[in-house]
Amino acid sequence: MNRAFPLQSLLDLSQLRLDEAGRKLGELIAGEQEASRRHGLLVQYREEYRARFVAAAQNGLSPGEWQNYASFLARLDEAINQAHSAMTHTKQRTVAGQQEWVSKRGRVKAFDTLSDRHRSRVAYQDQRQEQKASDEHGARRHEEKAKG
Repeated sequence: MNRAFPLQSLLDLSQLRLDEAGRKLGELIAGEQEASRRHGLLVQYREEYRARFVAAAQNGLSPGEWQNYASFLARLDEAINQAHSAMTHTKQRTVAGQQEWVSKRGRVKAFDTLSDRHRSRVAYQDQRQEQKASDEHGARRHEEKAKG
């Protein structure tokens, strides 16, 4: 029997691909966290700006000032919507990355299982050969004692 695991190169390749998928997943998670952070900052800034707008409106605003506040709030709302879309997109990419990682991990586990079985078979055959050699040696010694 071949002593080396015949699928070792596939096991190594699948492990490399799993490592790469793990690195990519880490980047995707970081990107998702960054998109979420950006979205949260925009929402927080919009609330702060809206509060300033309300406070200024209570003290009285000219039509131009009113228009400036309303226009800027509309631009903030648009930026928030874009950030929300980006956040949703990054979450979807992260989920896909997680699924890819799980798939690659399953492949590695399958090859690991085959490798373990191969090692067990080799060890069992080695043990049987050693036992056979020991039995033969013992039988020869017994024959020699019986003759001598």
